[in-house]
Amino acid sequence: MKVILLEDVKSLGKKGDVVNVSDGYARNMILPKKLGVEATPKNMNDLKLRKANEDKIAKENLEKAKALAEDLKTREVIVKLKTGEGGKTFGSISAKEISEAARDQFGLDLDKKKIVLPSVIKNLGTVTVSVKLHPEVTGSLKVTVAEDK
Repeated sequence: MKVILLEDVKSLGKKGDVVNVSDGYARNMILPKKLGVEATPKNMNDLKLRKANEDKIAKENLEKAKALAEDLKTREVIVKLKTGEGGKTFGSISAKEISEAARDQFGLDLDKKKIVLPSVIKNLGTVTVSVKLHPEVTGSLKVTVAEDK
């Protein structure tokens, strides 16, 4: 019996795959547990439409990520850091602080886990950090560390 998997099934296939299984396995395991549906022409057409829609959404997300990457190139986030005598800094700048500063200054919602710091930022000045916006798109953002008075 041909079955369209609705979820990943170990040693059988991934979600959306059309697999051939024995009738008993399909009736007793796959169909009752809602792990798959019988591969009827209607279900096959639904699968084709669902995959086309997912491809369209993935393409739109990729285009949005590319546009955001271009936008980030022109932006500069200013983060304040406390300093002592002689310009010696206290602490360091984390990805969380950069994310919050981008949200406050530009309204950009950057996930702190997606910001990749080249090294620990402890000095005043400008540093370029990379931001993973999509598995295929990485943007760069200038971060200026200024003295907090």
